[in-house]
Amino acid sequence: MPSAAAPIISSVQKLVLYETRARYFLVGSNHAETKYRVLKIDRTEPKDLVIIDDRHVYTPQEVRELLGRLDLGNRTKMGQKGSSGLYRAVSAFGIVGFVRFLEGYYIVLITKRRKMADIGGHAIYKIEDTNMIYIPNDSVRITHPDEARYLRIFQNVDLSSNFYFSYSYDLSHSLQYNLTVLRMPLEMLKSETTQTRQESFDIFEDEGLITQGGSGVFGICSEPYMKYVWNGELLDIIKNSVHHDWLLYIIHGFCGQSKLLIYGRPVYVTLIARRSSKFAGTRFLKRGANCEGDVANEVETEQILCDASVMSFTAGSYSSYVQVRGSVPLYWSQDISTMMPKPPITLDQADPFAHVAALHFDQMLQRFGSPIIILNLVKEREKRKHERILSEELVAAVTYLNQFLPPEHTIIYIPWDMAKYTKSKLCNVLDRLNVIAESVVKKTGFFVNRPDSYCSILRPDEKWNELGGYVIPTGRLQTGVLRTNCVDCLDRTNTAQFMVGKCALAYQLYSLGLIDKPNLQFDTDAVRLFEELYEDHGDTLSLQYGGSQLVHRVKTYRKIAPWTQHSKDIMQTLSRYYSNAFSDFCFLDADRQDAINLFLGVFHPTEGKPHLWELPTDFYLHHKNTMRLLPTRRSYTYWWTPEVIKYLPLPYDEVICAANLKKLIVKKFHKYEEEIDIHNEFFRPYELSSFDDTFCLAMTSSARDFMPKTVGIDPSPFTVRKPDETGKSVLGNKSNREEAVLQRKTAASAPPPPSEEAVSSSSEDDSGTDREEEGSVSQRSTPVKMTDTGDSAKVTENVVQPMKEVYGINPSDGLSEDDLSIYSRFVQLGQSQHKQDKSNQLLCSRCPDGVIKLTPISAFSQDNIYEVQPPRVDRKSTEIFQAHIQASQGVMQPLGKEDTSIYREYIRNRYL
Repeated sequence: MPSAAAPIISSVQKLVLYETRARYFLVGSNHAETKYRVLKIDRTEPKDLVIIDDRHVYTPQEVRELLGRLDLGNRTKMGQKGSSGLYRAVSAFGIVGFVRFLEGYYIVLITKRRKMADIGGHAIYKIEDTNMIYIPNDSVRITHPDEARYLRIFQNVDLSSNFYFSYSYDLSHSLQYNLTVLRMPLEMLKSETTQTRQESFDIFEDEGLITQGGSGVFGICSEPYMKYVWNGELLDIIKNSVHHDWLLYIIHGFCGQSKLLIYGRPVYVTLIARRSSKFAGTRFLKRGANCEGDVANEVETEQILCDASVMSFTAGSYSSYVQVRGSVPLYWSQDISTMMPKPPITLDQADPFAHVAALHFDQMLQRFGSPIIILNLVKEREKRKHERILSEELVAAVTYLNQFLPPEHTIIYIPWDMAKYTKSKLCNVLDRLNVIAESVVKKTGFFVNRPDSYCSILRPDEKWNELGGYVIPTGRLQTGVLRTNCVDCLDRTNTAQFMVGKCALAYQLYSLGLIDKPNLQFDTDAVRLFEELYEDHGDTLSLQYGGSQLVHRVKTYRKIAPWTQHSKDIMQTLSRYYSNAFSDFCFLDADRQDAINLFLGVFHPTEGKPHLWELPTDFYLHHKNTMRLLPTRRSYTYWWTPEVIKYLPLPYDEVICAANLKKLIVKKFHKYEEEIDIHNEFFRPYELSSFDDTFCLAMTSSARDFMPKTVGIDPSPFTVRKPDETGKSVLGNKSNREEAVLQRKTAASAPPPPSEEAVSSSSEDDSGTDREEEGSVSQRSTPVKMTDTGDSAKVTENVVQPMKEVYGINPSDGLSEDDLSIYSRFVQLGQSQHKQDKSNQLLCSRCPDGVIKLTPISAFSQDNIYEVQPPRVDRKSTEIFQAHIQASQGVMQPLGKEDTSIYREYIRNRYL
């Protein structure tokens, strides 16, 4: 039985730092400012950090009284009103962490934030600005000459650039993990609540959150996946001494969200990239893997689809797909001491038993399950061995590791020389990538939190039946992951990931019942929106790792990019080569690498030891095991963790077991507690809010930003539209209607097109109509009788043409003769009504009874363009309508024998 579980919302979202000579008082509150917590930070210690958390939840009145007593007690003279003893230093939205170099500790606070995305009411924020405050008082400060230099290095990590956090959603985990935890059985939650009360989580005992019996809702908070947390080292010193609501974990990477509008139904497409904090650094300085199996430039990209018409994290419809990029998991590097655009690739250490690759793939099996699919895009054929060195070594490592794995869980290796295919005029790169993407998605599956729809069962698609993954009663789970890499994991990797994501997006839309076939084509509004998200994603990651934007984009490989784009690509290529060839860029990268090492805690400044800038290399900082004389090595054959292999193909991190339950904080709340009420957290009825902030109207929308202004055929975001010279997609012009209709036939989920006769009859060019005829249309009142095609064209010219100037569309596009006849009768009806209004006084003066006696144009007795006589409805029709209303409320009427036979006959004639 599924549990009524909800994610715990942090009760510390607004902070105010108050200052006295001896202490800092950090007051944190929830967004409604109904519950407060207080941290006391000692300022008399020159080097140690002393923080006191009384673990008491204050009311607003109690906080005011506390601050008043502190103000009164810290004045220079008792009773003096002129000076204050408590100063308000800064307002903030969260704590990044605490850091110390050679003097005392600093506190880093988030002072500005911006909402970037929304997932089921959970807001995701981007850090816009921070403030770094020195804690010890000036009277006890012990100065050091190198403190200022360390401070400058630390601040080289720009926290206002692509760092994200959330108060209620765990960004370090995938959507599949977060929703799997919420679907934990009720019995497991009860036992875990008892266990946590008996063991470690005693800080909640004085809050009254655990109730004995009675009704309530379980709140769940999981430990973050520290690999993707970037301020874990900064919060480590206070992790065990303060309430967990003070701990705000941030990720680094990319977050973007766009709205796909499907006939008025909003669907949010979210792209989240999590950059690994292990073995992190810049290009050329961080290559390959370290001795713990962490690779350089490892990024986990997740695309999330959610039906925004239902704002509920537990009852809404969600789907996600995860893929990974990262450097080749070997001991390799590039020598940048020589000035050349492509430094030579060298293997630094012999690894015949693939020890580092085994550690890396063991991590992936634990987080993603099986199968692990490697898409290797490095060059295979070269005149001089360069990239091929990595391919040969990777093939040997995968072959060695696979011989010990069970056959059903072996690592799948797909080599493909993408650069060679790009140069060939006979090969289409994206077609080949599309074939690879289909096979990958079929093996891994994807996550969706709802079972297959009835229409999918009734009309099963061939591709849907071949889909892999793990099917559960409440939906589907993704098992396994695609790992894509080239040398830099930038241009080629981003295009390959886009193609796989595009294929997965089609399956996600199909699973939510938004398209009728799991297939998406280029030149549709949906794919263009998704392509823009992935280009922003690729540019951001490329800037973070390589210092420049993408050189080759999706349009480059499609070979449809305009000349302006080609010139930009050439300039980016020259810029990248120029930067690689000169030492100034190397010095810049070295400074960035030092900043990352200091921020992530890889290097700790210590008195009496060499400084960070004095180290000849940071190799031993990232390969700590190399300093040991006898490093502990795993078995050469059983290279995996035994618990991980036991639960495959499911990922071990998502299995309900004792080890994973210890990572959860499970508490029982009252039904309307603010810590679990995501509805009030999102809509905020206690404050005056704006629609722009609440509903993220600033996000990119398919209808506003991608759909052409004049859509004469189909406003669906899945309709194929021809790209013009500027690269924008528009529908075909009037002289090419048939081609546009054929394109719409092939588009996914497009409604049935009009008949070819209607298209041919309305395909004439109306450009020859002069303006005098257009201006005289409103004064024509003679009814037009539809006789032949020539009359139809004349009516189109006389009646319909002014609509083009007024509304920007022409209703005659794609209309049949019957439809045009109905439309002409409607126009004549309105014109007759105007004539009737003008001659009303004359008629009334002639008729003694004041009744206008006109021959009705319509079949109804009292029908005009302003009112219509409602038809009479019999009792049976009323019952049918009432049953329809009840069905929308979930009350279904039993089917009779006649209804069942009619339905079976319909299915037999329609699909069999």
